[in-house]
Formats: sequence, C-alpha cells, structure tokens
Amino acid sequence: MIKRMVLLAKPWWGSLVLTTVALIAAALLNLVTPEAVRQLTALLEHPENLTTSAILFYVGIMVGAYLLRGGFRFLAMWLSHVGAWNFVGHLTGLCYDKLESLSMRYYSDKQTGQIMSRMINDTRQMEVLIAHSLPDMATNVLVIAGVCVMIFRINPILALYTMIPVPFIIILSRIFITKVAPLFKINQEVLAGLNGRTQDNLSGMKEIQAFGRETRESLKMKNYCKHYSYVNIRANFYNAIYHPSVEFMTSIGTVIVMGVGGVLAMKGSMSTADIVGFFMYLSLFYSPLSALARLAEDIQVSGACADRVLELLDTESEIKEDDDAVSVPKGDGAVAFENVTFGYSDDVKVLDDISFAAKPGQMIALVGATGVGKTTIVSLLERFYDPQSGRILIDGHDTKHITLKSLRDNISIVLQDVFLFNGTVYDNIAYGAENVTEEDVYEAARIACVDGFIREMPEGYATMIGERGVRLSGGQKQRIAIARAVLRKSPILILDEATSAVDNETEAQIQQAIENLMGHQTIIVIAHRLTTIMKADSIIVLKDGRIAEQGNHAELMEKGGIYHDMCSVNQTKIGV
Repeated sequence: MIKRMVLLAKPWWGSLVLTTVALIAAALLNLVTPEAVRQLTALLEHPENLTTSAILFYVGIMVGAYLLRGGFRFLAMWLSHVGAWNFVGHLTGLCYDKLESLSMRYYSDKQTGQIMSRMINDTRQMEVLIAHSLPDMATNVLVIAGVCVMIFRINPILALYTMIPVPFIIILSRIFITKVAPLFKINQEVLAGLNGRTQDNLSGMKEIQAFGRETRESLKMKNYCKHYSYVNIRANFYNAIYHPSVEFMTSIGTVIVMGVGGVLAMKGSMSTADIVGFFMYLSLFYSPLSALARLAEDIQVSGACADRVLELLDTESEIKEDDDAVSVPKGDGAVAFENVTFGYSDDVKVLDDISFAAKPGQMIALVGATGVGKTTIVSLLERFYDPQSGRILIDGHDTKHITLKSLRDNISIVLQDVFLFNGTVYDNIAYGAENVTEEDVYEAARIACVDGFIREMPEGYATMIGERGVRLSGGQKQRIAIARAVLRKSPILILDEATSAVDNETEAQIQQAIENLMGHQTIIVIAHRLTTIMKADSIIVLKDGRIAEQGNHAELMEKGGIYHDMCSVNQTKIGV
C-alpha cells in the first residue's frame, strides 16, 4: 500500500528527494559535533598542546555545523510539506473523480459522511507518511549506520555491547506492527461511521426536532463517541506498552555501555576523550531507534488510511464506457426500450421484459403503484444503472455504446427529491447549461412559472438559497429545478413527480408550460395527478414490473381496467 502511495506521488518526487538529501545532510552534521567535542577533550587532557586558535577552531566547527544543520532542517521541513500537501490535494481530487465515475449502486448502501471520511480524513493522513514518516525513517536508518561506523572506530568491543538491545527492539517492533496494524484500520472505519452518523443527523435536524427525538439521537451519538473513544484507547494501550518498552531497552543499553566503558577506562583501554565522544554518539544511536518506534506507529496509521483510500480508487464502476464509445450530438429525442429486464439484486426483478417507444416530440406518462419501477425506467434511461438484459435506444443508438456525457446532454431531468446547491437562484437555474445569457435564464424561469416570485425576493436572482435550497418552499424548489431542466434545451425531458409539491394554481401554470414544450421535446412524465398526464400521447400502466396497459387517456378509460380504477378512486391522483 505504501509503495503504491509513493508511486502515486511521483510528480512530487523531486521535492521529496531534496527533502531526503537535506535530512541526510542534517544527520551527517549531527555526526560532526561529537567528534569535535572528542578532539577538544583530547586536547584538554594535554594542556601543554592547548591553544586559543585550537579552541576557536573546534568551536567554529560546532557553530558552523549547528547553523548548517538548522538550514538543512528548514529546507527539509519546507520542501517535504510542499510535496506532501500537493500530493494530498492531488489524491483528494483523484478520490473525487473516482466518486463521480461510480454508478448509483455504489452509493445505495453508504453514508455520505463515510465516503467523505475516506476522501478527506484518510487522504490527509498521507501528509504524515510522505512529509514525515518515510523521510525520517530513511535519515534515522542512515544516522544509525553512521553512528555505528563512528563508535566501532572508537572502540569495537564497547560498540558490540551497544548492539545488545537492538535485536530485542526489532522483535518488539515486529510484534507491535503485527498486533496493532488491524486496530488502526478499525479506528479509521469507526471514525468514518461517526462522520456518517453526524452528517445524517445534521441533514435531518428538522425531522429530529419535529418528532422530539433529540434525547434519543443524543444517546445514539454518545454511544458512537464512546465506541470511537474505546477503539482509540485500545490501540493506544499497545502504544503505551510499546514505547516505554523501547525506551527501557535503550536505557539498559546505556547502562551496559556505562558499566563496560567504566571498566575499560579503569583498565586504561579507553581515554577520557574516547569515553566522552562515545557517549555523545550513543545518544545519537538510541534516539533514532526510539524515533523508529514512533515512526512504526505513524506508518501503521498511514497504512490503514492508505488501505481505505486505495480500496476506493480500486472500486470498479458497473457503468463503463466502451473503448469505442461514440459521442452523439443532441438528436430528435426518440426513445425505445426493447425487452428490458432489471433488478437491484439478482434474485428480485424490478422490471421484467419492458418494451415501449416514444417518437420525437411525444409525451409518455408512467403510472402505477409505489415500487413498480417507474423511477427505475428513468434511471436506466439516464444510465445510472444498466439493464440485465435488453437494450435502450436514443435516436437509434444503444445507450451502452455512446459516451455518458453525450447521452446525458440529450436528457434533462427533474426529480421528485429536488437537489439545489448552496448558491444563488441564478446559478442554480444556469447550473446544467453552457454559454447561456441572462435572458435565457429569465425565459426558462418564466416557462417554469418561477420568474415572478424570484423577482419578489430581496435580491432577486442573486438571492442565496442556502444548503439544498433550505430557504425555499418545496414548490419553489421544484419550479427552479424545472427551469434548470428547460434551460438545457435537451431533446428529452424527464419529469419525475415534478408537480407533486405545488398548489393547483402553480400546477396549472406548469402544465401549460409542459404543453408548450410538447411537440418540441420528448417528455417522459411520472405523475400521480390526472391533470398532469391526461394529454399524454401514451400512458404506460406498470404492475409487478411489467406493462399492464398502454394507451392514451381516452383509450384506457374506455377499457375500464387498472387505469380506470385508479382514476375512479381519486380523480386527482393516479398512483404514486
């Protein structure tokens, strides 16, 4: 996983290489000062050889080494963050692009907050990996190697005693990595669940307060928080064992070296200068070992996050463009379903052998009880899903063999659950169209019967509508969505319960707008109000995933079947 992340960061390898070089230079300069102290101490043992120029020489070396080390550390910290944060931004963008490419089936069983956690929280952790963990690991290994050379040069026997704790630290680190890695992945998954729950509750705050469920939701949130605390405490329990254990091992190493070094000094095998230099190098030897223990923890966290990010990036969308998919221009709007069968799971069919056609400029209405597949037909036409068998044609082109962009350029849609962006009214109407003028936007608003109330708002078309259009009524949101669809001037217009949240007067105005579009656009309507569909060229009645009846309003009423019965139950509703 870490290897793949490093490969993804290839555009910023230059910054990372310079970072590593700067860290190595700083690490090598750390080796200079103990040697300078050792040499100066040796001079102090023989005062007759000590001169002011010699003292200034070694002092100058140490000052120069400290200054250069500071400069290299600055370069390393700056360059590492330049590379790392650019990579994080790039990786976050890759995650977003992947999310845009996935079909609606991917989102059907996931919370928005969980997806956002992968895209933002998990990618952010890669900054620690790229800017800190990997460069620090490389330099610490180099420092350890350099110190080993220096201490073996001073006294090989004492250096061997220095190595005694190393195998134990390696074994301890191996156990830690094996035991703790899964726990950090669980931590990230629990955090994603907490984000998902928070996002759901914030989106549904009106319902929580309206139904008086504040106490219940508060208890649920507290339980999520407690669980998140528990999994982090559990992972850090092992950290609490691991880090002090490593510190103990390094401390024992220092004690061993002190005891053996003292014996060697007592026997005259080591000079005072060598002992001073050895102990200064010793601090440089064990500090990186302790740092490697900390880096092991950071890499486990980063690895868990990398796993979740790569899992997203590796997800295959079931909706894929053919390699030879063609881009088609906006056509006439002919639509045909040929023996289409589809189910959201393999064992349950939502649509079973559906066939119908709409000629350019015709209005087709879909009616039936809840769950019979009306909205599914629309989703298949937009290619949010692919049929399990059969095919769907637009102007004679199989939707599987044309590019998604050109397919959706031919279709405008108004859903029952309208989504508006947090921006101005003007921006929301103009959202789906390109190269439009202000007059185009105003005309679309007039067709959707929304221009009047917009101009009555304090800032008119520049009025901010809030997240999901929270400052607007349901009817106002739907009319803005209709204006947005009309402005695209696509040959196919889909209205999925588009008049369900408007009053009778507004519905009459929208119905007039729809009639004005008839003959110019192919219109597919899902509606439960008789007035919305009674002038349709063809009404398709769905039952149990199949077409039960088909014809215009007069033909179906004369037939006296399902459609007739539905109209008789309620003259204003024709099955939701």
